[in-house]
Amino acid sequence: MEESRLEYEATRSLRRIRPKITRRIEEETQSDLERARLHETIDYRLDEHWLTLFRLLYQLYGHHYDFFYYLEDIALTAVDSWLARPRDLKELDQRRENDPGWYLSERMVGGSLYVDLFSGDLVKLRDAIPYLRDLGLTYLHLMPLFASRPGNSDGGYAISDYRAVDPRLGTIEDLQALANDLREVGISLVLDFVFNHTADDHLWAIRAQEGEQEFLDYYRTFPDHSIPSQYERTLREIFPSVRRGNFTWDETLKRWVWTTFNSFQWDLNYDNPEVFRAMASEMLFLANTGVEILRLDAVAFIWKQMGTTCENLPEAHLLIQAFNAVCRIAAPGLVFKSEAIVHPDEVVKYIDAKECQISYNPTFMALLWEAMATRETKLLERSISHRFQLPPGTTWLNYLRSHDDIGWSFDNGDCWEVGINPDGHRDFLNRFYTARFPGSFARGVPFQHNVDTGDMRICGTMSSLAGLEEAITEKDPALLDMAVRRMRMVYGVLCAATGIPLIFMGEEWGLLNDYDFEKDPDKGDDSRWVHRVKMDWSLTRELKKKKSVPKEVFLTLQQLFSTRKEIPAFRGNRMRLLYMVNPHVLGFIRWHDASFAAILANFSEKPQEIDLSELRTIGMGHFVKDALSDREFSTRKLAKLEPYDLLWLGEE
Repeated sequence: MEESRLEYEATRSLRRIRPKITRRIEEETQSDLERARLHETIDYRLDEHWLTLFRLLYQLYGHHYDFFYYLEDIALTAVDSWLARPRDLKELDQRRENDPGWYLSERMVGGSLYVDLFSGDLVKLRDAIPYLRDLGLTYLHLMPLFASRPGNSDGGYAISDYRAVDPRLGTIEDLQALANDLREVGISLVLDFVFNHTADDHLWAIRAQEGEQEFLDYYRTFPDHSIPSQYERTLREIFPSVRRGNFTWDETLKRWVWTTFNSFQWDLNYDNPEVFRAMASEMLFLANTGVEILRLDAVAFIWKQMGTTCENLPEAHLLIQAFNAVCRIAAPGLVFKSEAIVHPDEVVKYIDAKECQISYNPTFMALLWEAMATRETKLLERSISHRFQLPPGTTWLNYLRSHDDIGWSFDNGDCWEVGINPDGHRDFLNRFYTARFPGSFARGVPFQHNVDTGDMRICGTMSSLAGLEEAITEKDPALLDMAVRRMRMVYGVLCAATGIPLIFMGEEWGLLNDYDFEKDPDKGDDSRWVHRVKMDWSLTRELKKKKSVPKEVFLTLQQLFSTRKEIPAFRGNRMRLLYMVNPHVLGFIRWHDASFAAILANFSEKPQEIDLSELRTIGMGHFVKDALSDREFSTRKLAKLEPYDLLWLGEE
């Protein structure tokens, strides 16, 4: 459709829908003043975002004969959710509209956790807010806490009900109270939007099993394996050690069901516009609980097309943009974070102010571990040089560990550019981080080893992978010192790079792998549980000791977080490399307005010398000071970096 015609149809469609919007507003309040305010707000948002939403939905569903019905239903779903939005969240919306780049602040510092492992339940988590604030967090991601299938639920990612909290953790009211408490102290709540699939015991799946065609159409099912076999020719296996292929026979349905991940996770059929409307409604319900950032799970897999990999398809981007446009109308205080653990060239395609404003940075994560293993920064530098820049209004989420595994998702071309064979290098990294390479400091565990392709990922806590477990096991003070230095250095890079730094809670105390997961029948075949460690609250007493490793790790992170918040150069997303010549040292600068900071990190256990003269070319004077240690350096002399040293340099 030509643009002029599309604009005409969008305007005409909205004109038809407006009387129903007006009627809803009239029913909402008896106050003429309040009605006028509501009309003014919704008129402004529709003027700004309706054409975008119409265009996206038309591209996805315009070929459906009942397109206008779904268009109206989606619009009214958004309006109803907006009218039901609590007043304090409407006020938050207004503040966010006035400051749309709020998540680009240097004050953003993140943590993620499983509620049951960290505090037990949501009520006790409210009691832990002073602890989170003291650590320095302003962003808190709660791993899936909604009602999920009993037994193995893929760590909560097999959701049975998007509107009910797991009763072991609390209630929706507890979640809303937690969100309010967090917001009052400046901590933004982050929740998952698991929208590629539901659990096989979700009401929609149950009604499909009962033979209701409407709900059978919510999923992709097939009477025999002929069509799935055609799809399988171009699909990869995500959990090959759990189940081969991407389809599961359901005995109740007597049909094959598309299950990209586990057999109990049924992929939704977004070819069906009713699925989009239904999931938009679930999303907006979550928005009204008080969440400020939604993590969009498994974004790469949400659209399917025969003859493709069914990953990263153009329609996947259109879908996310359409969800975003719905939010701009109903809950503009909400932003999206993409979880796309795919090739670097594909990761960046999800990042845009009109799609996902925040994105995990899996390539940076993988290459930080790569640089620690090799003690060289050439591949890391190569990637940063052309993969780190982002569009305006967007940022990275940088992390070293999460609830998930580590995959070596760097680009093969980048490897060849710096003289590395990518396949051999991934094999080396897998052996290094599972302690099968001579001299390795890591104690990791394999995950989903595909014997056919050789693909493998790595699990383990930050501390166990960075050498702390080895040092403690060997009772070696020198190894212990190096492990703590190594952790401080890489955390410092994480906190200084463009983006929001994120830790997986427990890292702040240096928690080690927990191998007891193997004894649990619901967890034993999923080695990711080795790093999903229960919080040991007795460790808080370590702060009273004169010296201990947990205390040192905690205070290190606390200092990095607090110092980060005092450096204006860390705002926004401007960053470029400093080429230090030394193969063991990573250097980069950050800047915002007139504020500059230079970051230097030694990835080696040996001292290194570097030339600081390049700092003068970016406007720094003859003397600079490290914000973390108050050490002073001359830009006219060589500077010595101690083993695993870290400098955040700025002018005095």
